[in-house]
Amino acid sequence: MGIDLKAGGRKVGHNVRKAPVSKNVYVKLLEKLYSFIGRRGDSKFAKTICKRLRMSNVNKAPLSVSRLARYMKGDDKALKTAVIVGTVTNDTRSLELPAMKVAALRFTEEARKSIIKAGGECLTLDQLALVSPKGTNTVLLRGAKKAREAESHFGHSTSVYNLHTHDGVKPYVRGNGKKFKEIGRGRRRTNGFKV
Repeated sequence: MGIDLKAGGRKVGHNVRKAPVSKNVYVKLLEKLYSFIGRRGDSKFAKTICKRLRMSNVNKAPLSVSRLARYMKGDDKALKTAVIVGTVTNDTRSLELPAMKVAALRFTEEARKSIIKAGGECLTLDQLALVSPKGTNTVLLRGAKKAREAESHFGHSTSVYNLHTHDGVKPYVRGNGKKFKEIGRGRRRTNGFKV
Protein backbone atom coordinates (compact mmCIF):
# COMPACT_ATOMS: atom_id res chain seq x y z
CA MET A 1 0.00 0.00 0.00
CA GLY A 2 1.48 3.33 -1.04
CA ILE A 3 0.96 6.95 -0.17
CA ASP A 4 -1.62 8.90 -2.13
CA LEU A 5 0.58 11.82 -3.21
CA LYS A 6 -2.27 13.71 -4.83
CA ALA A 7 -4.13 13.77 -1.54
CA GLY A 8 -1.20 15.66 0.00
CA GLY A 9 0.87 12.86 1.44
CA ARG A 10 4.22 14.52 0.85
CA LYS A 11 4.08 17.97 2.45
CA VAL A 12 7.66 19.00 3.13
CA GLY A 13 8.56 21.90 5.39
CA HIS A 14 6.45 24.79 6.58
CA ASN A 15 3.99 26.81 4.61
CA VAL A 16 5.60 30.05 3.48
CA ARG A 17 3.42 32.91 2.27
CA LYS A 18 3.88 33.91 -1.34
CA ALA A 19 2.09 37.25 -0.90
CA PRO A 20 0.88 39.39 2.01
CA VAL A 21 -2.64 38.62 3.22
CA SER A 22 -2.99 42.23 4.36
CA LYS A 23 -5.34 44.42 2.34
CA ASN A 24 -3.11 47.43 2.99
CA VAL A 25 -2.06 48.83 -0.40
CA TYR A 26 1.23 50.22 0.93
CA VAL A 27 2.29 46.86 2.38
CA LYS A 28 1.50 45.21 -0.96
CA LEU A 29 3.55 47.81 -2.86
CA LEU A 30 6.47 47.48 -0.45
CA GLU A 31 6.38 43.70 -0.84
CA LYS A 32 6.47 44.12 -4.64
CA LEU A 33 9.39 46.55 -4.39
CA TYR A 34 11.52 44.41 -2.06
CA SER A 35 10.76 41.18 -3.93
CA PHE A 36 12.01 42.91 -7.09
CA ILE A 37 15.20 44.13 -5.38
CA GLY A 38 15.73 40.70 -3.85
CA ARG A 39 15.27 38.91 -7.17
CA ARG A 40 16.99 41.27 -9.59
CA GLY A 41 19.60 42.64 -7.21
CA ASP A 42 20.22 39.22 -5.63
CA SER A 43 20.02 40.80 -2.17
CA LYS A 44 19.57 38.59 0.88
CA PHE A 45 18.57 41.66 2.92
CA ALA A 46 15.75 42.57 0.51
CA LYS A 47 14.58 38.93 0.43
CA THR A 48 14.40 38.88 4.23
CA ILE A 49 12.40 42.13 4.34
CA CYS A 50 10.09 40.77 1.64
CA LYS A 51 9.54 37.58 3.65
CA ARG A 52 8.77 39.57 6.80
CA LEU A 53 6.34 41.87 4.96
CA ARG A 54 4.35 38.77 4.02
CA MET A 55 4.10 37.61 7.64
CA SER A 56 1.02 37.83 9.83
CA ASN A 57 0.68 40.60 12.42
CA VAL A 58 1.58 38.25 15.28
CA ASN A 59 4.91 37.60 13.56
CA LYS A 60 5.55 41.34 13.00
CA ALA A 61 6.01 42.08 16.69
CA PRO A 62 6.43 45.70 17.85
CA LEU A 63 9.70 47.05 19.22
CA SER A 64 9.97 49.83 21.82
CA VAL A 65 12.37 52.76 21.51
CA SER A 66 14.13 51.77 24.75
CA ARG A 67 14.92 48.26 23.44
CA LEU A 68 15.87 49.77 20.10
CA ALA A 69 18.35 52.08 21.84
CA ARG A 70 19.81 49.08 23.69
CA TYR A 71 20.26 47.13 20.44
CA MET A 72 21.87 50.12 18.71
CA LYS A 73 24.43 50.71 21.45
CA GLY A 74 28.12 50.70 20.52
CA ASP A 75 30.44 52.53 18.16
CA ASP A 76 30.05 49.95 15.38
CA LYS A 77 26.30 50.71 15.12
CA ALA A 78 26.44 54.49 15.64
CA LEU A 79 26.21 55.41 11.94
CA LYS A 80 23.99 52.50 10.89
CA THR A 81 20.24 52.52 10.26
CA ALA A 82 18.00 50.28 12.35
CA VAL A 83 15.43 48.44 10.20
CA ILE A 84 12.24 47.01 11.72
CA VAL A 85 9.49 45.34 9.71
CA GLY A 86 6.84 46.21 12.27
CA THR A 87 5.78 49.01 14.60
CA VAL A 88 8.13 51.12 16.70
CA THR A 89 6.44 52.04 19.98
CA ASN A 90 7.30 54.62 22.62
CA ASP A 91 8.54 53.89 26.14
CA THR A 92 7.73 56.61 28.67
CA ARG A 93 10.21 55.09 31.14
CA SER A 94 13.24 55.93 28.96
CA LEU A 95 14.12 59.55 29.61
CA GLU A 96 17.11 59.89 27.30
CA LEU A 97 17.57 58.34 23.88
CA PRO A 98 20.60 58.39 21.59
CA ALA A 99 20.28 59.92 18.12
CA MET A 100 19.20 57.00 15.93
CA LYS A 101 18.27 56.58 12.30
CA VAL A 102 15.32 54.20 12.19
CA ALA A 103 13.41 52.72 9.25
CA ALA A 104 10.18 50.91 10.10
CA LEU A 105 6.83 49.88 8.73
CA ARG A 106 5.07 52.16 11.21
CA PHE A 107 5.84 54.50 14.13
CA THR A 108 3.45 55.44 16.88
CA GLU A 109 3.03 59.20 17.23
CA GLU A 110 4.85 59.38 20.56
CA ALA A 111 7.69 57.14 19.35
CA ARG A 112 8.24 59.38 16.33
CA LYS A 113 8.30 62.47 18.58
CA SER A 114 10.84 60.97 21.00
CA ILE A 115 13.17 59.78 18.19
CA ILE A 116 13.11 63.18 16.45
CA LYS A 117 13.52 65.02 19.78
CA ALA A 118 16.68 63.00 20.46
CA GLY A 119 18.08 64.16 17.13
CA GLY A 120 17.27 60.99 15.25
CA GLU A 121 15.50 60.29 11.99
CA CYS A 122 12.42 58.23 11.08
CA LEU A 123 12.31 56.63 7.64
CA THR A 124 9.70 54.58 5.87
CA LEU A 125 10.76 51.34 4.17
CA ASP A 126 10.35 52.84 0.68
CA GLN A 127 12.66 55.72 1.66
CA LEU A 128 15.15 53.13 2.88
CA ALA A 129 14.95 51.37 -0.51
CA LEU A 130 16.20 54.59 -2.14
CA VAL A 131 18.98 55.15 0.40
CA SER A 132 20.28 51.57 0.73
CA PRO A 133 18.37 49.04 -1.39
CA LYS A 134 20.70 46.17 -0.50
CA GLY A 135 20.89 46.96 3.19
CA THR A 136 24.36 48.47 3.41
CA ASN A 137 25.01 50.11 6.79
CA THR A 138 21.81 48.75 8.30
CA VAL A 139 20.95 46.60 11.31
CA LEU A 140 17.90 44.39 10.81
CA LEU A 141 15.95 44.03 14.07
CA ARG A 142 12.68 42.48 15.20
CA GLY A 143 10.50 42.64 18.30
CA ALA A 144 9.99 39.86 20.83
CA LYS A 145 7.30 37.61 19.37
CA LYS A 146 6.55 35.79 22.62
CA ALA A 147 6.11 39.01 24.63
CA ARG A 148 2.40 39.44 23.94
CA GLU A 149 -0.05 38.80 26.76
CA ALA A 150 -1.75 35.82 25.09
CA GLU A 151 1.51 33.82 25.18
CA SER A 152 1.48 33.76 28.98
CA HIS A 153 -1.67 31.60 28.89
CA PHE A 154 -0.28 28.97 26.52
CA GLY A 155 0.81 25.51 27.69
CA HIS A 156 -0.37 23.02 30.30
CA SER A 157 -1.16 24.16 33.81
CA THR A 158 0.85 22.44 36.50
CA SER A 159 -1.06 19.86 38.51
CA VAL A 160 -0.23 16.85 40.68
CA TYR A 161 -0.22 14.62 37.63
CA ASN A 162 1.93 16.80 35.39
CA LEU A 163 4.36 18.53 37.72
CA HIS A 164 6.41 21.36 36.22
CA THR A 165 5.24 20.71 32.66
CA HIS A 166 5.04 24.41 31.97
CA ASP A 167 5.56 26.32 35.18
CA GLY A 168 3.91 29.71 35.38
CA VAL A 169 1.11 29.22 32.89
CA LYS A 170 -1.30 32.07 33.53
CA PRO A 171 -4.88 30.96 34.11
CA TYR A 172 -7.78 32.62 32.34
CA VAL A 173 -9.77 34.33 35.12
CA ARG A 174 -12.50 36.93 34.75
CA GLY A 175 -10.94 39.57 36.96
CA ASN A 176 -8.28 40.36 39.56
CA GLY A 177 -10.56 40.64 42.61
CA LYS A 178 -10.81 38.29 45.57
CA LYS A 179 -13.84 36.44 44.24
CA PHE A 180 -12.27 35.79 40.82
CA LYS A 181 -9.24 33.78 41.94
CA GLU A 182 -8.74 30.12 41.09
CA ILE A 183 -11.18 28.86 43.63
CA GLY A 184 -10.24 25.19 43.18
CA ARG A 185 -6.48 25.69 43.68
CA GLY A 186 -5.31 24.03 46.87
CA ARG A 187 -8.74 22.47 47.35
CA ARG A 188 -8.52 19.56 44.93
CA ARG A 189 -5.79 17.46 43.34
CA THR A 190 -6.66 18.42 39.78
CA ASN A 191 -6.13 22.12 40.49
CA GLY A 192 -2.51 22.38 41.51
CA PHE A 193 -2.57 20.62 44.89
CA LYS A 194 -4.81 19.60 47.76
CA VAL A 195 -4.24 20.59 51.36
